[in-house]
Amino acid sequence: MTLARGFPPVCRADARVLVLGSLPGAASLARLEYYGHPRNAFWPLMGVLVGASPELPYAERCERLRDARVALWDVCALARRPGSLDAAIEVASVVPNDFRAFFAAHPALRCVFFNGAKAAGLYRRLVLPGLSPEAAALEQRVMPSTSPAHAGRSLEAKQLAWQALVDVT
Repeated sequence: MTLARGFPPVCRADARVLVLGSLPGAASLARLEYYGHPRNAFWPLMGVLVGASPELPYAERCERLRDARVALWDVCALARRPGSLDAAIEVASVVPNDFRAFFAAHPALRCVFFNGAKAAGLYRRLVLPGLSPEAAALEQRVMPSTSPAHAGRSLEAKQLAWQALVDVT
C-alpha cells in the first residue's frame, strides 16, 4: 500500500484560525480538494459560517476561507491509510506537516481547530512536542468531525459547535 500525500495549506499570511484535518480521504484525493466527499459537512458548514458554500467552485470556496482569515490544512503530510477512515491511519507511517515553519509564517494565528478527535490526537502526539513555546501555547479546540462517518450529530448541532470558528476570527 502506498502512502497518501496531503495537500498544501489553504491560507494567507494574516490567518487567525487554522482548521486541521488528519489526511484527505479517497474522494478528496481523487478530486484534489479538501473535504471532497459529497456527504462531508465541512463545506455546507463553511457556507453558513463564512460564505464558502459547496455550490461555489472549489477555488472560490478556498478564497472565501482566506478572506475570513481561516487557514485549512492537515496534520499529515504523508501517511498510510487503507480506505478513508481516520481510524485506519497507520500512525507509525505518519509524516507530519512542517508546523514550525507554518506557525512562524503565520504570526496572527490565535487558535487551532481540529476537525475531529483523530486530527487532535495526531497533532498532540506527533507535532506539539516539537513546537516553539509560543506555537504550543495557541488555543486548541476539538470540533465535531464533519466526516460522513460521524453521523451521530445533526448538521445543526455541528453548526452550533463550529460557530466558535467565526467568534475567533
